[in-house]
Amino acid sequence: MFKSLYRKYKEMILFVVFGVFTTLVNVVAYFISSRLCHFNVMTSTILAWSLAVMFAYVTNRKYVFKSENTSIKSVTMEFGAFISSRLLTGLLDLALMYIFVKVLGQNDVMIKIISNIIIVISNYLLSRLMVFRHHTTN
Repeated sequence: MFKSLYRKYKEMILFVVFGVFTTLVNVVAYFISSRLCHFNVMTSTILAWSLAVMFAYVTNRKYVFKSENTSIKSVTMEFGAFISSRLLTGLLDLALMYIFVKVLGQNDVMIKIISNIIIVISNYLLSRLMVFRHHTTN
């Protein structure tokens, strides 16, 4: 039963697993840059986002959507679409952090976690529909 469910939802399951790891990269990078390096909220958010995006591209390309693009042109277009979609969700992350932390005074780490849940869902939809739409499934 679990095998058939896994086969049916493999892509989504792997996206969630790597989304959790991407979120951990994002939150840990944010915590280190904001707490240990004493960068401000916005700088820490941008740095954490950048590291998380690079991690997500590699894992999504290789393990989740199994992209077979190999030419420089196709990989460049794929990476460009990936970065564009992540810029969109990165702006959403910045907006949520600004509104809830700077304006409303909420706990920044808690808001960062909640924001990342929203971002992971958005990223799956954008990746599936825009970036890796020509992938093969096994």
